[in-house]
Amino acid sequence: MEKEIKRFKELIERCDRVLVFTGAGISTGSGIPDFRGPDGVWKKQEPVSYSEFMESEAKKIEYWRYKAETFETFKAARPNEAHRALVRLEKLGKLSALVTQNTDNLHRLAGTSNEKLIELHGTGLCAECVECYEWSHMAVAVGKFLVTGKPPKCACGGILKPAVVMFGEAMPQAELGLARKAAANCDLVLVIGSTLSVEPAASVPLSAHAEGKPYVIINRGLTAHDSAALIKIDGDAAEILPRIF
Repeated sequence: MEKEIKRFKELIERCDRVLVFTGAGISTGSGIPDFRGPDGVWKKQEPVSYSEFMESEAKKIEYWRYKAETFETFKAARPNEAHRALVRLEKLGKLSALVTQNTDNLHRLAGTSNEKLIELHGTGLCAECVECYEWSHMAVAVGKFLVTGKPPKCACGGILKPAVVMFGEAMPQAELGLARKAAANCDLVLVIGSTLSVEPAASVPLSAHAEGKPYVIINRGLTAHDSAALIKIDGDAAEILPRIF
């Protein structure tokens, strides 16, 4: 690992437009569970898909029950050293964009600028009406569910869902477009804490690699793109990143 860290330090010194792409692995040190990893939550229980949520009252209740059970832990999470290291990268003037699959708001809490942050899968701190698309505070929606035991509703009468991309739901094209533009304009792509197995999100860093940009991956365990990486560091980002930035 020491050899790879030294190579990465030398590489980062020569680059000025770093695209960072983060997944669940950067936030596990903050108490946020890994949902899609090898030992993730979705390996132990079936997630509710978007179509199931939209078509079934029972699935709506199942989904909201899970959100209610986990929301306090989610809300209490705070950034760790990996999140803060990426803020330092931005202050060095080297961060072109930070694209995240995470919905935990920890990059923003750490201090990453809104203009640099692209949240591909939405935010778990808000709820969204499936009819009028208005957003509201997740805490209020969870509170309604806990009182009534029924899926919370918007003022317009529409059902609320967490403002995240569910399984089987289309990715927001605006955010995906911004991410791909950032990939085209970067001079290095750094992936942190992602197995790179979820599409179309994983296509973002790979598109930068396809254009010849150096590709660095920091992750515990294997990823789908290991063979493409110029440098792969297997370890905890909260321990590794502070040594680099």
